[in-house]
Amino acid sequence: MPARTAIGLDIGTSGVRAAELSYGKHGITLERFGQIALPEGAVLDGEVVDQPAVVDALKTLWKGSGFKGKHVALGVANQRVVVRQVDLPWLPAAEFKEALPLQVQDFLPMPVADSVLDFHVTEELNDGGPRVLRGMLVAASRAMVMSNVKAVEAAGLRVASVDLTSFAVLRAVGRPHADVATEALVDVGARISNLVIHSGGSPRFVRILLAGGQDVTDAIAERLGVPTSYAEGLKRQVLEGVDPDEVERAWSAVELMTEAFVDEIRSSVTYYAAANPTFPVERIVLTGGGSVVAGMAERLAEVTRLEVVAGDPVSPLHIGRTGLDEEQLRQIQPLAAVPVGLALGVIA
Repeated sequence: MPARTAIGLDIGTSGVRAAELSYGKHGITLERFGQIALPEGAVLDGEVVDQPAVVDALKTLWKGSGFKGKHVALGVANQRVVVRQVDLPWLPAAEFKEALPLQVQDFLPMPVADSVLDFHVTEELNDGGPRVLRGMLVAASRAMVMSNVKAVEAAGLRVASVDLTSFAVLRAVGRPHADVATEALVDVGARISNLVIHSGGSPRFVRILLAGGQDVTDAIAERLGVPTSYAEGLKRQVLEGVDPDEVERAWSAVELMTEAFVDEIRSSVTYYAAANPTFPVERIVLTGGGSVVAGMAERLAEVTRLEVVAGDPVSPLHIGRTGLDEEQLRQIQPLAAVPVGLALGVIA
């Protein structure tokens, strides 16, 4: 069987990441992975605002990482995306898709005409009455989606599909487990984080948080009055010869911002639990570049009283000729969930 390939593309606040997967008789293989930083302000809250900067980054990424394909699965997530669980009347697939805009207007804070819609069915209900489809309604601002699509196309690529990054995270690390029925996946980005609660791979709750690792960096920069690049080094503990007083003040800022972010996760899990008492969250899985901030996993475990583990979207894959050694593969592990999950949505 010839291999099929797909490329997942994640345009984030701080950088662009892409993963190319192939599917053949031996399963799914990671063929290539690449990432490149973006200038500050090129992408704000998940939306491209400086198209030339993003176009240049994409061209450099494709040239430097050796991606062969031009078709990509693009992820979106920001405050202009609405995700809600709703129940809709059952219809045959073709009729359901056509009728969706008419059925969901009352659920949305924006006009249907200005939205890109999708509906992810999680279960079918039939308690003796009319058949009902329960699922996740996703509505994204059409202007926001097109802004990102146009930037990708201006770089000479083609957008084969647009997907919610939360669902990409679910595909990448939300595999069914014999020991855990329901778990929360938290992908911590620079400015935007995704929370997905699922049971056996089926989503039950999705929330997009406008917070992430860059908020910690900004807090350090403001506290110390230093450039963000210097603050990022302090956050990641990569600077040498730093004044101990600066380190102490930096970590007080880290603790403050981490506490605020952890409280957002705790409150979301509590909200979900109140509405879903029969499917309690048993574990939290962390991914994303911001998830490696020191103390985050420990504090999250402390306040939620749940097991917190690192997600791994890479180890279930065969590794092709990526050009990455074992240490580099380990380093991309927390960063790969979104692009890998986007590609999985095409070929899996």
